[in-house]
Amino acid sequence: MQLQLISIVLVLHWMEYANCQHHASRHRLHERNSFFCLVNLGGPGCPGGCLTCSELNGCLTCMPRLFIHLEREGMRQFGVCLASCPKGFFGTRSPEKNDCSKCGSECDTCFDKNFCTRCRAGSYLHKGKCQERCPDDLVPSDIKRECVAPCPVNCESCLNSDTCTRCMSGHYLLHGQCNNICPEEFEPSKQSMECIPKVHCEVGEWSEWGPCLRIGKSCFGEESRTRKVLQSPSPQGNPCPSTLEKRQCIVKKKRCGKGDKGTRKGERKNRNNRKEKTNSEGRRERKRERERERELGTREDDSRNKTEQRRKRTQSRDSIVE
Repeated sequence: MQLQLISIVLVLHWMEYANCQHHASRHRLHERNSFFCLVNLGGPGCPGGCLTCSELNGCLTCMPRLFIHLEREGMRQFGVCLASCPKGFFGTRSPEKNDCSKCGSECDTCFDKNFCTRCRAGSYLHKGKCQERCPDDLVPSDIKRECVAPCPVNCESCLNSDTCTRCMSGHYLLHGQCNNICPEEFEPSKQSMECIPKVHCEVGEWSEWGPCLRIGKSCFGEESRTRKVLQSPSPQGNPCPSTLEKRQCIVKKKRCGKGDKGTRKGERKNRNNRKEKTNSEGRRERKRERERERELGTREDDSRNKTEQRRKRTQSRDSIVE
């Protein structure tokens, strides 16, 4: 019985070893690495996506639809299974396996070995080839790394000779063209350097009139109503109209007789005070006028007396001489 069990174990080990030898020869691996081969579907021991693998060389075959890519670690290459090839490589599919192959030396990315999709710095793409210089009718684009048609005036970058994608400083993009001044219904955006539509203010309907609030002691008061701003305007859009409106109203809850009577009394009193003030000012003015007249009369009398005295002295001198 024990001999039978030992023989079964030996047979199983031999089958596993033979299977590993088959996969190792298929991928040109050394015989000593085949002992570590694990044949499983996503089982323990192999990295994710590997169908078969080696402890020293990583993945040997990948699950369907995945690409095998060889990564270099010093002097050793290590296989990994990827959903898509990394930058600088392109994928090729075959019934046996899917490989990642390296692009040409001048390509940054490629579709296949003979067709680049993006060039390395210093080269420009034209019809799938990377060139140091563009044809005479094209200009190099350092952003796209392509040979493109000359851009329109004031364009910093363009899609073709008729369509700008970005304008130079001081110009604004609108419908693929660069404008120094935006059209009437547009306004410039400093952030995007584009002409964007103006946004005008929009307001809602007026609310109901509020309660009538008394002003002072009279019968009259004030009531108001408001409306909301639905859309705020852009910097150059039409501004919002007033959102508050007031009007005069009559307070109905209290009688206004006493208040009016008191108001009329106050008005009469003010008129009387103004009259008294005017009369007192008039009296003071008349008094000052009389004082000025008396002072002027006194001066005239003094002048006449002096004149009379001079005349008398003159007459007395004349009589003495005779």
